[in-house]
This record gives sequence, C-alpha cells and structure tokens, in this order.
Amino acid sequence: MAIHLTKESKILVQGMTGGEGMKHTRRMLAAGTNVVGGVNPRKAGRTVDFPDRPVPVFGSVAEGMDATGADVTVVFVPPAFTKAAVTEAADAGIGLAVVITEGVPVHDSVAFLDRARKRGTRVIGPNCPGLISPGQSGAGIIPADITKPGRIGLVSKSGTLTYQLMYELRDIGFSTCVGIGGDPVVGTTHIDCLTAFQKDPETDLIVLIGEIGGDAEERAAAYIRDHVTKPVVGYIAGFTAPEGRTMGHAGAIVSGTSGTARAKQQALEAAGVRVGRTPTETARHVLAVLDSGA
Repeated sequence: MAIHLTKESKILVQGMTGGEGMKHTRRMLAAGTNVVGGVNPRKAGRTVDFPDRPVPVFGSVAEGMDATGADVTVVFVPPAFTKAAVTEAADAGIGLAVVITEGVPVHDSVAFLDRARKRGTRVIGPNCPGLISPGQSGAGIIPADITKPGRIGLVSKSGTLTYQLMYELRDIGFSTCVGIGGDPVVGTTHIDCLTAFQKDPETDLIVLIGEIGGDAEERAAAYIRDHVTKPVVGYIAGFTAPEGRTMGHAGAIVSGTSGTARAKQQALEAAGVRVGRTPTETARHVLAVLDSGA
C-alpha cells in the first residue's frame, strides 16, 4: 500500500512538452509510472513519442481526464502560469496536483491552494520534488533508482534530503516518500502526511525531515504526541546555520529562538521522536528503532 499515489494512479503532465516536462516525463515513464497524457493548449492533438510509449497531448486538464480517467496531474509550468494551471486542474476535479515549479509568488499560491481546497483537490507543493511510492509510481522529479519498496514512510521539506535519506535507507525501503516543499505556504503539510502514514497498514515507521524557519515542525510534534502511535524519527536541517542571516528556502525565517533547529529538535524529542543531527545519524536512529521493535 502507499499514500496519495499508487500503481493505479493515472497521471497527466501539465507542461509536458517543455524542456523540464519532457525530461522528467521520460524518467517517470522509465520508472513505470502510468503517464496517460500531457497538457498544452497550443499542441493539443499531437502525440509525443517517448522511448517507452507515445503519450497524447490534450488541450486542457478536463479534456485529458475525460479521455484517460486521469486522477493526478504534475505541474511543470513557469511560475507566472502556475496559478492558472493549478486552478484549471482543480476546476476540472483532479484528485491530486503535484506542483514542482519553484519561484511561485506567495499570493498566487494562497489563491490556488484556496481554490483547490474548495474543489477537493489535494496539492503537493509548490517548489517540491513530488512524491514516489517505490515499485508503484512516481509523480515529479524524485529518482526511482535510489531505493526500493519497503515499510518506511518519509515526509520532507527538502528535496535533496529526501534523496539522501532514501539512499541511506535503501536496503530497507519505503512505502511512500513525499517532498512537501519548503515555501512559506504549501498545500500538503507534515501533519497531513503523518495522518496518512498513521492510517497506512504497510507503513511501520515514519521519517520526518524539517528545516529551520517557521513552526511546522513544532506543530507536527504536537500532532505526533497526541495522534501518532507509530515510531517517528526526525532530522532538522540547519543546526549549523549562522544567526541573523537569511538561509535557504523562502520558508526559512527565524525569529529569536523560534524556528531554530534546536527549538524544533526539543519539540520533537518531547513528543518521543528521535532526532538526528546529520542524515547518517538519522538513518542510524531508524535502524535502531527497527532493530528494537519499538
């Protein structure tokens, strides 16, 4: 089993005929993802011949859904057009929109996330690597060849750290890995994924990756304390970040002691989460928890 994405998922790619869309559609197909169409109003009716199979291009998300039964869209469009793309997908009734685009204006994100919520569309991102259920499907840019299917669930703000923990724990494997993105406003949160992993009978342990800035990890810690019975191991990026300097993602805003790596570590540990100071130490914590049967 997996969360949000399975081998049954049928995926459209908005922006498939652009450079990034073409490259990552090719990679998704090679990994076994069921990409059923692209969306580009200017190229509707054409077919793109990928090495694995030809993929039709539709003029709209609604047209693609009607023709293929698609229930997921992956968005590879420039920031200026992302609001329109996600709004179109939500209005068409798509179940999941994975927004890879970075540099989306925050006011645009607020607007399309509100529209998606009202239409019942889950959004992952923006500014995220997407998600992958190893051995089943991948939507986005997460490499499919660095891990295998297993019983660890992973939710992360950081794309790079998602890949690193997947590699560190490749011999154990993952049910689903979700990169939620590091922008100040995102569609799917740590708590959303914790809820789904808690309910998933084939996820035995959850890895939570956060970073300095904001209070998402502190809120996740409170949720873990009250609602999560499965073991959780955490990692917070930014222990060595210098004080008083803007760092990394747009969401990495630190005020005083609030939002620091240390504050997040303390909140998570108070909720019973083992927190590593490096990705490798975090992987060791995962192995220790699994060996102990806790």
